[in-house]
Amino acid sequence: MRGIITVSEGLQNAMELSRVRFVLTRTSHPGNIGSAARAIRTMGFRQLSLVSPAEFPHIQAHMMAAGADDVLAAAARFDSMQEAIGDCSLVLGATARLRGVALEELTPATAARRVIDAVAGGRNVALVFGNEQSGLSNDEISLCHAAVHIPSDPTYSSLNLSQAVQVVAYELRMAYLEGIPSRQGNADPPSTAAELEGFFEHLAKTLHDIDFHKGRSERTVMQRLRRLFLRATPDQRELRVLRGILADVQRMASLARRD
Repeated sequence: MRGIITVSEGLQNAMELSRVRFVLTRTSHPGNIGSAARAIRTMGFRQLSLVSPAEFPHIQAHMMAAGADDVLAAAARFDSMQEAIGDCSLVLGATARLRGVALEELTPATAARRVIDAVAGGRNVALVFGNEQSGLSNDEISLCHAAVHIPSDPTYSSLNLSQAVQVVAYELRMAYLEGIPSRQGNADPPSTAAELEGFFEHLAKTLHDIDFHKGRSERTVMQRLRRLFLRATPDQRELRVLRGILADVQRMASLARRD
């Protein structure tokens, strides 16, 4: 039997749900933005971020929102996905298929449990959906920790953008209603996407400084290292240790060049 939810518990739950944002990148039709707003609002979510939408604000978006105007009014707009997910420490990209990017694939239900675990631990989470025709680009997918794949009928897998948003939002709500897991009170804050990108830039420069690649593909090496560290999800303290190691490597490389 579910107990009575107190006012403080309700506020805590609302704060945790507010850590989940739905990010739509390069949306071509404003009606799909409105439909997506309606989809997340019916499941208790309100955070919508838009990356370079073709048309917004637009009357069609408000018509398709069917009353979820508060979600549209509060929607944040960004020029790049990196900006939209900068303060998030878990980024999941919804995609029908992965093209040349090796990334863990999750079902919506599995992804939902991971998201609820993350927000219960105080982490911000982004669920990213790509353009209606082309989906997420490889560069956008490379910014994600894992992919969310809806196991639709392979002979007819054509899901509308807002339908995909609705499926994921529904699974999130079901996982949330099953109960918030225990919180980790003493855990170090998780690294955000922006902090990880700063680390990757530092790592790439360090590898260049020590001439690590020696003619090999720098892009391939960095893709593999990105997957490794995204999978490991280092917290902020661990990331500081790693960057401290890189700084010492760069210092020693500089001394060696001088000698």
